[in-house]
Amino acid sequence: MSPASVTSQIDPASAVHDEVVPAGSAWTWRLTKGQTLRIFDMEGNQAVDTLFFNANDTSEHYSVAETIVAQRHLYLTAGTVLVSSEGNPMLTITADNCGRHDTLGGACAGESNQVRYALSTLPMHSCRDSFLLACAESPWGLTKRDLVSNINFFMNVPVTPEGRLSFEDGISGPGKFVDLRAEMDVIVLVSNCPQLNNPCNAYNPTPVRMLIWD
Repeated sequence: MSPASVTSQIDPASAVHDEVVPAGSAWTWRLTKGQTLRIFDMEGNQAVDTLFFNANDTSEHYSVAETIVAQRHLYLTAGTVLVSSEGNPMLTITADNCGRHDTLGGACAGESNQVRYALSTLPMHSCRDSFLLACAESPWGLTKRDLVSNINFFMNVPVTPEGRLSFEDGISGPGKFVDLRAEMDVIVLVSNCPQLNNPCNAYNPTPVRMLIWD
């Protein structure tokens, strides 16, 4: 599958929910089967770390391994079906004008920040911190044991010929978005990345917009 740009005719004015999530903040929501979620990159190159869970059994979650095997491609784009740990379709990317999203880079954490960048970055706020805070405050009983490998929407993490990951400047821009249709009832867990040390967001975390349609 090659990167694709597929636009959408859905009218933002008809959304049943429309919310701006500040940089560094977490966001959770319960999507009903058939609903569409749009993640909208307002200022460009913002990384949106995202996890999905079966709303009726949170032990079933998005699986990077099952998704990669099913689509036989490392990156996500229009037409990709996100597959669960049980091999079930969770969501389908129905529109995407960015063209490619990362499955391998994972979520930043204090420990990984100090290894990648400097010891002084250990106490800086991270996506793992946001995930943990959201789990503690959510009504679904999620805990740190539920934090698995996540999607990084809009993030650019090429795989080098040597098999290494390279964190590069983002390929998104203001107004880029991805639409996902829920194929089951799902819980969405988002960390709008606060990372200040990675070129993926030009060292400038920015807000994103979440829209939902029935």
